[in-house]
Amino acid sequence: MTGPAGSLVGFDAWAELVGDSPVSRTEWAALVAAWSEPHRRYHDLAHLAAVLGLVGQLSDAAADPAAVRLAAWYHDAVYDPTRSDNEQVSAQRARAGLRGLVPDDRIHAVERLVLLTAGHDPEPGDADGAVLCDADLAVLASPPDAYASYASAVRAEYGHLSDEVFTAGRTAVLEQLLALPALYRLPAVAAEWTPRAQANMTAEVALLRSRAASGPASPPPATG
Repeated sequence: MTGPAGSLVGFDAWAELVGDSPVSRTEWAALVAAWSEPHRRYHDLAHLAAVLGLVGQLSDAAADPAAVRLAAWYHDAVYDPTRSDNEQVSAQRARAGLRGLVPDDRIHAVERLVLLTAGHDPEPGDADGAVLCDADLAVLASPPDAYASYASAVRAEYGHLSDEVFTAGRTAVLEQLLALPALYRLPAVAAEWTPRAQANMTAEVALLRSRAASGPASPPPATG
């Protein structure tokens, strides 16, 4: 990855958080390799760069911006669409990968933040959780065409599932997000992003339900 987005996931950006050492270089290379796995269609280096960029923009709201940035690096470090515990395993990956690179209290903070991305429901007053979760869910507030591309990429990641099984699971995820007390927690973005995200997700749920009602026909690739 090149350009501004590439610099966000480059070693210099990583070294700002953990220093420059043989161990940190090895860990950075391992993370980049993980985020570059061929089965990833959305949860890839571009997504990591996007989340890191937004975390940087929202960092004034964070109590520990460095911990949030590290959590962004690890939040989907393990991403296997065939399992349901990716966040837990990613948090374990953070604990192992950061050992000796940052203090234990920061490792614990990173683990906690990574685990939050399983439900995207930080407690009131959890500034760091709000920054990470809002950055991770920002894609939901994309313009409709970009949202359709995102949904299509997610569907591609779950290509091993039948349309029926994927539709049920995807609908459940979207309904869970729509039911959150607040989708976005930071006032700086909530007023603008929330109505766009709700409109996108509501439209996708309606489309998924329509397809489920009409039978087993395969979905068009643009909408997932």
